[in-house]
Amino acid sequence: MENQNVPAIEIRGLKKSYGKKQVLKGLDLTVNQGEVFGFIGKNGVGKSTTIDCVIQAKPFDEGSISVMGHDVKEEPIQAKRQFGYCASEPNCYESMTGYEYLDFIASVYSVSQIDFANNVRYLCSRLDLPEEALSRPSSGYSHGMKQKLCLIASLLHRPKVWILDEPTVGLDVMAVEELTKMMREYADNGQTVLLTSHNIDLVRELCDRVAILNEGKVASLLDLNKNPNARLSLKRQFFETYQKEGE
Repeated sequence: MENQNVPAIEIRGLKKSYGKKQVLKGLDLTVNQGEVFGFIGKNGVGKSTTIDCVIQAKPFDEGSISVMGHDVKEEPIQAKRQFGYCASEPNCYESMTGYEYLDFIASVYSVSQIDFANNVRYLCSRLDLPEEALSRPSSGYSHGMKQKLCLIASLLHRPKVWILDEPTVGLDVMAVEELTKMMREYADNGQTVLLTSHNIDLVRELCDRVAILNEGKVASLLDLNKNPNARLSLKRQFFETYQKEGE
């Protein structure tokens, strides 16, 4: 049973090291239901590592993570069913056709054939991926087409949380515009979007709240709706976060 009052994602005291290098140093983060949440920072500060821990791609050393109230260690399968994930580098099993790949992902989440057909048709239309292209091996797709295929796959089971790591990489201007609309609609319909991006202008335009990550922790947490000045000054605050580090 899903509770509308639980956070979409809750991270407490997250620590993660690679050998002797500690990347995450007790990170705390709460992402609410019904918001587009921006998770930003310069390269190497732990954004991708945090996402990898949330989606269970990498184990973490200490702390806890829950997705829609499901602890990723205690209820890993239930937690995984709550989110859809799209990486910056599309991984779509290039030996398969586009359709075979989508069908495989749908089977993992027990999506019915009717829902599968309807979702594929709708999402292909939204992202301007010709359905006839799905009959071809994805090895022949452009980077943008592979990214669209992975975006479609991430939404097939209609997850409550949509996790997107640099999703606009390789997409043309029209596709970025459509994806931006889809993210906003997703949150407005009560679901949640967690977005990492180097495109500060996109984050400023789209997100409800933003966390700036530095040195393995959240350095700043900004509510862009409650504080209009924060939206206008996001880029400045981003750069100031790392200027302070170098002083």
